Amino acid sequence: MTAALRLALLLVIVLGGHAVPARADTTCTATAPTTLAFGTITNGAASPTNAMTSFTITCSTAALSILGSASVRACLKIGTGSTGTSVLPTRSMTNATADPMAFQLYTNAGRTTVWGTVPGGSPPAAIVTLSYAVPLITGGSGAQSVTLYGQVPAAQVLSAGSFASNFTAANVSLEYAYNESIIGTAQPPALCTTASGVSGHKTADSAFPFTVSANVLPQCSAYVTTDMDFGSNAGAITANLDRTSTIGLTCINRTAYSIGLGNGQNAQGTTRRMRFTAPDNSVYYIPYELYRDPARSQRWGTTVNTDTQAGTGNGAAQTLTVYGRAPPTTGAVPAQGSYSDVITVTITY
Repeated sequence: MTAALRLALLLVIVLGGHAVPARADTTCTATAPTTLAFGTITNGAASPTNAMTSFTITCSTAALSILGSASVRACLKIGTGSTGTSVLPTRSMTNATADPMAFQLYTNAGRTTVWGTVPGGSPPAAIVTLSYAVPLITGGSGAQSVTLYGQVPAAQVLSAGSFASNFTAANVSLEYAYNESIIGTAQPPALCTTASGVSGHKTADSAFPFTVSANVLPQCSAYVTTDMDFGSNAGAITANLDRTSTIGLTCINRTAYSIGLGNGQNAQGTTRRMRFTAPDNSVYYIPYELYRDPARSQRWGTTVNTDTQAGTGNGAAQTLTVYGRAPPTTGAVPAQGSYSDVITVTITY
């Protein structure tokens, strides 16, 4: 009887020298990252714009034994996003009118390794390895912070608007394999895709959903105006003097703008007037008006959405015509000389 007991104890001691596989239940989850927000991007920016966010992957295993442990090899996969069609060479986010903005996601701070979907391939998924004790009563868990690095390349020709791409469902997949041991240290599986020879293997889509966002502000520049010359007139103005001038500007695509023209320096109420100061300091005026249409029926003023000229930028230079008219005067022109006025052009976008 005593010999039998000794033999049983000896067998237990021998077994205790090896990691014994177990079948408990290991589950890995990830917190959702905050929005990867690039902020405001300048059209044609000279340098790239970087952003980053982080989240946590946690693996938990049900109770095993006093000396139990678990080890997990996890792959975090990120796809194209809701507005893209490819991962390489860049991903793409879009605004409300489907205009694109290139960006890329990386696994390293140097932004040299693109974060993809292929475990051990190209572009690779991010790999996380967790090992932790799994006590008998409480079970165990391990956690690791993961950083997502983003970049918007420089020198892009962009449109105005709010840009975004959503990463959900299969675009943010978590695949992991794990080993559990009731005695000793469990070894991590060689690959996250391993389904045989391990304690378990699982996958989960929509594991860490997030959104990438950026904003491009409306922008106009390269303003050019030409003078309006009503020419020379001998004596009274007996018929309408019609002339034109131009306003040129360049606005990035989708920039909605409105151009207003002030009443000038010599207006009487809402009547624009050109002024002449005689040598004896006497002051004389000739009325005129500015219009938005060739028929000269739509006065050009400064009230947005009422009497200003609206337009939308396309990224190229645009030219708008100002239609002027000096109407007939009553009697002779007050005095001979050069009459002029200065108009303030206001561009709102």
